[in-house]
Amino acid sequence: MSLFDPRIDTHLIADQGEVVIDEVHKHWAAIVGATLELFAGSVLLLLVFFVPPPAWWVPVLIGGAVMLHAAWRILERRADVFVITNMRVFRVHGILSQSIATMPLARILDISVHKPIIGRMLGYGHFVFESAAQEQGLREIRYVGDPDGRGSTIQRVIQQAGLRGYAGQRSFAQDMTAPVPPAMPPAVPAPPPRPAIDAGTAAAVGWDWLAVAQRREQERLAQLRGDPVPEPEQQPPFDPDRTSTAPIDLPR
Repeated sequence: MSLFDPRIDTHLIADQGEVVIDEVHKHWAAIVGATLELFAGSVLLLLVFFVPPPAWWVPVLIGGAVMLHAAWRILERRADVFVITNMRVFRVHGILSQSIATMPLARILDISVHKPIIGRMLGYGHFVFESAAQEQGLREIRYVGDPDGRGSTIQRVIQQAGLRGYAGQRSFAQDMTAPVPPAMPPAVPAPPPRPAIDAGTAAAVGWDWLAVAQRREQERLAQLRGDPVPEPEQQPPFDPDRTSTAPIDLPR
């Protein structure tokens, strides 16, 4: 039966998270006519014992053809599957050549359930889909068992899919319209605090350059006189008020 298996799993969009909610096969009432036809074909085959021997092939040919046609109808009904998923509904049918009709849940506008008198007695009905575009093969699904329960299942799935779609659109719209906060400038590290110094030290540090200049001048004068250059000594902070202004006597 692998040749006639519709293989529903191969038609699912697994990478998008599609799962089967319900898999609907034809109600057994759909094969009642084919079963009666099969029985009639077997009766015709039995007529081979009641016809003249030269005409034995007539009931065999007719009965065999009727039975093959009935068997084909039964297989055709068994290979016709209607599937409800969390994203769409689709129908797979066909024996040797297979056809697939698909309708997204968002395009289903209305579902009508028709239950004839025999259907109410045997527990089946027919679905009629009204959609934005009438897909071929999904306009009417016949011989659906438990039509009320499966109709409620489809309505529930459509409602859940609509709520998920609305929530996703609303979240996307909020993300697109939300104000973008201004970019904060990079934090600049604060300079290290300077050590606190008193007034005297500040004054001494301020006149250090003058003491250095005076020392260099003394070294230059010692070189001109030919005297050894004195080693730098640790001197007290320079005080301009005690600086000598006497003229310097240079050798001639």
